[in-house]
Amino acid sequence: MGLLKIFIPLLVLSACGSNEYDSVKLVDSNATQQTKTLFVNLDQMRHDYVLFGHQDTRAYGVKWSGDESRSDIKDVTGSYPAIYGWDLGHLELGSEENLDKVNFNQMREWIIDAYERGGVTTLSWHLNHPVTGNRIPEEHNPDEWEAAGSAWDTQPVINDILPGGSHEEVFNEWLDNIADFFHSLESRTGDGHLVPIIFRPWHEVTGFWFWWGSEAAAPEEYIRLWRYTVESLRDERGVHNLLYAYTPNTFNELDDWEDFWNWYPGDDYVDIIGFDDYYTLQGGYGDEEPVEMFTSMLKYLVEESEARGKIPVLGETGLEAITIHDWYTDRMLKAIKGDPAASRIAYMLVWRNANEATDRQDHFYAPYVGHPSAEDFVKFHNDPMILLENDLPDMYSMP
Repeated sequence: MGLLKIFIPLLVLSACGSNEYDSVKLVDSNATQQTKTLFVNLDQMRHDYVLFGHQDTRAYGVKWSGDESRSDIKDVTGSYPAIYGWDLGHLELGSEENLDKVNFNQMREWIIDAYERGGVTTLSWHLNHPVTGNRIPEEHNPDEWEAAGSAWDTQPVINDILPGGSHEEVFNEWLDNIADFFHSLESRTGDGHLVPIIFRPWHEVTGFWFWWGSEAAAPEEYIRLWRYTVESLRDERGVHNLLYAYTPNTFNELDDWEDFWNWYPGDDYVDIIGFDDYYTLQGGYGDEEPVEMFTSMLKYLVEESEARGKIPVLGETGLEAITIHDWYTDRMLKAIKGDPAASRIAYMLVWRNANEATDRQDHFYAPYVGHPSAEDFVKFHNDPMILLENDLPDMYSMP
C-alpha cells in the first residue's frame, strides 16, 4: 500500500519548478530551505492526501512506556504516524519534562529521528500563567479545569507580558527558552541545518479555558501577543525553522463562523490555518448529522484558507477512548470525503494515548493492539487518501 500511495505525490512534486519554491511567501522570509520545502510539499500533497498525526506517539502508549522504538500507531499498522505532535509546556520554566512528563532532551531526539525518516513535527505550547505560575509545579493534575498557575488559569495577563508590562521580562525569558530549543533541533547530516517545525502557539483562542483565550483576552490583545511572539522569535532570536499555525477552537462553538477571524493575526503572521474539534463527530453539540456538519466546517476552513494562500489543517481532534469503534472510517473519513474542498486539508492530529498504569485512565485517541477500534483504523489507513510515515515521499528536498 505504501508504494502505491507515494507514487503520485512524487510525480506531482517533481513537476514543480524551482520558481515555485523561490516565490513561496511565508511569515519568515528568511525561513530555511527545508522549511520552505516542507510548506510547498504539504500544499501540493493536500490535494490528494491527508497526513495522519498523533500526539506523544513515541513517549508512551496505553499499555506500555519506556520503549523508545514503540508507538501505538506503529504497533497497529507497522508505521509511525506521518505527523508527530509534542508540547513545550513547562520548557519556559526550565523544567526537564513537559506537563505530560515527556523529557525534553528525549523529545529533541525523537523530533530529529522523525525528520531523518521523513516525518513532520508540530509543537504546541501549554505554557504556565506568567504571573501566577512562574515556577515548576510539584504535581500536574490534568483533571483540574482551572489549575492555579497553569495554562488553564484564566486571570487576564496579556497586557502584563507585552512591552511595558509588569512581567515583560518574565515572558521574554520564556521566549528565550523555547528559542533555544528550536535552535537545538540540529539534523545529524553534519551541515548544521535545523529541523523544520510547525509551531502552533496560542491555540483554541475562541475557547474560554486558557489565559490567552476568549474569557481572559480581547481579540486585539491576542493579536498583539501573537505578533509579538512571531517577531521576537523570528527577528530578535533568529529562529528560522518555523511555520506558524493558527488553530482556534471549533466553528461549532461560535455564534457566527465569521467570528473565527476576529482573532486572526493577519496573513503576514500565519502560514497554516486550522481548528481543534473533539465533539462534533460524536454528536456532542446536538448535531443531528455530525458528519455533514464536520464536512461543512472543513469545507469552510479550506476555502477561506486557500483564499488567503494558507495551508488548511485539522489541528487537534479525536474521540476519547474511541467509544465509537468505527469512528475513524464511519465518522472522520466520511467527513473528510464528504466534499472535494473538505478533503483538501493537509493533515489531522489526534491527541495522546495516556499510559493507563501511570497516567489517566481511558484517555487515549488512537487505537492500540487489542482495542476494538484497531481493525477499523487499519481500514482507515488503507484508504489511499490517508498517509502514515511509511507512505511519505521526501518532504524536505527540492525536486
